[in-house]
Amino acid sequence: MKAVLLAGGLGTRISEESHLRPKPMIEIGGRPILWHIMKMYAAHGVNDFIICLGYKGYVIKEYFANYFLHMSDVTFDMANNRMEVHHRHAEPWRVTLVDTGESTMTGGRLRRVQEYLPNDEPFCFTYGDGVADLDMTAQFAFHRAHGRQATVTAVLPPGRYGALMRDGETVAGFEEKPRGDGGWINGGFFVLQPEVIDLIDGDATSWELEPMARLAGSGQLRAFEHTGFWQPMDTLREKNQLEDLWQSGRAPWKCW
Repeated sequence: MKAVLLAGGLGTRISEESHLRPKPMIEIGGRPILWHIMKMYAAHGVNDFIICLGYKGYVIKEYFANYFLHMSDVTFDMANNRMEVHHRHAEPWRVTLVDTGESTMTGGRLRRVQEYLPNDEPFCFTYGDGVADLDMTAQFAFHRAHGRQATVTAVLPPGRYGALMRDGETVAGFEEKPRGDGGWINGGFFVLQPEVIDLIDGDATSWELEPMARLAGSGQLRAFEHTGFWQPMDTLREKNQLEDLWQSGRAPWKCW
């Protein structure tokens, strides 16, 4: 399977870092969060990626063009104008980088990479700023079994604030950041059939609006429930939370 990753947005809510680089290139544990997402997919056998570029897309191109330099020791022989890479470590990845425009919406970006997708098999689709301990292998099997055009991962969002446990006016306890309010939301990890791209009108189309509504209205959208760890990186606070988890050695999304 191929995976399409959205990496072109402005990332305005984390402008402390995104003014220098695209949000998917913000690092967790010294590696871009985009790399973490690709490692998650690779752990489930997906090694062919199509990355939708936009804002500062050249930063992502340069990262992959110099991947060996990022991942290996290197000697520069200045006198002989030669470079030697030591202990090469390469992922078994095929990465296609496509400029999909700076102002294009999420659906429009997917439509722009249609030519790089096969016409007869499902593909994965996700955002370049969120991680989870999602069992993708089970999700792929779920998608094939139900036979519809689209699968969305349904998650319970993490709570932002602690909750008081009360007995009338008496505080009986305190629960640290309970899980949401019981409502399932779009977790951003999709498995799609190629024909869903025909539901996208153009660059101004948000995938989350008209296309998903049309799929739901025609009975072509199924939800794969994920009750484990899930965390987007929309703000600096969330970035720091992910960094703390990685540094602790207990990053739930690290399945490789």
